[in-house]
Amino acid sequence: MSEGIDEGLRSKLQQQGVWVTSVQELYNWGRKNSIWPLQFGLACCAIEMIATAASRYDIARFGGEVFRPSPRQADLMIVAGTVTKKMAPQIVRLYNQMADPKYVIAMGACAISGGPFKQGYNVLKGIDRYIPVDVYIPGCPPRPEALLHAFMELQSKIDEQKLSGANKAAHLEPEEPSEFPVPEFGKHDLEPPANPNVFRPPAIERA
Repeated sequence: MSEGIDEGLRSKLQQQGVWVTSVQELYNWGRKNSIWPLQFGLACCAIEMIATAASRYDIARFGGEVFRPSPRQADLMIVAGTVTKKMAPQIVRLYNQMADPKYVIAMGACAISGGPFKQGYNVLKGIDRYIPVDVYIPGCPPRPEALLHAFMELQSKIDEQKLSGANKAAHLEPEEPSEFPVPEFGKHDLEPPANPNVFRPPAIERA
């Protein structure tokens, strides 16, 4: 393990072109620099996402240039925009089809909480009601710089994941679910209105 090597010795070896690392560091380095986002958008936030992938901001600099049209070839879902209740089951279905390990970025106020449409009957009040979210980006809409920052935050999260031990990554735990129930249309709303295994809002205590 590279953790037991003196930093001075490690630096001297690197100066000679010898890199000492661990399987975990190499594994996480490869994953964090080759994140493939799913190619789909929902509303105006998707325009900012497209701008992030274009030449001016160039998300390819961070290893995220390969936007895949198939969920089976993607490991990052960027929920960019307003999630209507008609679209929510399709998003959960796409998430279930993605291979582990997979990650979710909720981009914009609408994806996080419903945004300015929160009181509307047809808008979901946050995609984290049905699938787990790793990084939230506030704004309406967030600028491409915000998405790049969120992308780097996700890379930092991946870089810190353990392959073994008590604190190993959740996707390596056999009892952790990889798929979540797809909500169905009920008489008045989606059923269930939220997945209790994912959505745990803070308790509000009133004096």
